[in-house]
Amino acid sequence: MEVVAETERLIIRRITPDDAPAFTQLDSDPEVTRYVTGGVAEFDDERLGRWLAQYERWPGYGFFAAVEKESGEIIGWFHLRPEGDDDDQPELGYRFRKTAWGKGYATEGSRALVDRAFAVLGVSRVHATALAIHGASRRVMEKSGLRFIRLFHGDWPYQIPGDEHGDVEYAITREEWEEDRRRAERDGT
Repeated sequence: MEVVAETERLIIRRITPDDAPAFTQLDSDPEVTRYVTGGVAEFDDERLGRWLAQYERWPGYGFFAAVEKESGEIIGWFHLRPEGDDDDQPELGYRFRKTAWGKGYATEGSRALVDRAFAVLGVSRVHATALAIHGASRRVMEKSGLRFIRLFHGDWPYQIPGDEHGDVEYAITREEWEEDRRRAERDGT
């Protein structure tokens, strides 16, 4: 079990085949997948295999289990993954059980992974996307230091109520991240 980041309340680690039941349960909740697949469960052994294979293709990147330290339970997952062959501008993503919503876990873990992307992996930019109507996900991106970049209309395989309002992209560059860190040190936050 390789830990890639640790926060006050989370251990973020590489996934293993033993995690499949937790991810199946997470993906089976239509409220959890509402803004991604319209509530359709997609997780299966084939998907798990693709996730595990990413570690070989892109060392340092991939899907990661979000384990709550207090309970030792998997409460969700994150991904920090390249799109295509470009590993210099990875995409950040996350999904959590409803019982973990509203507790700051997604922001806490996202900040840790953004820091890791710049400090350890040496990327130039991290970005994330969500449906424009998904306010909770947008707040996580903003609290994680990402800035609004654009509104766009993606070509997704699922029709989701509200997708006519489009999608949003948020991102942070290395320069913005460095400036945010200098400001936090200066302000003592």
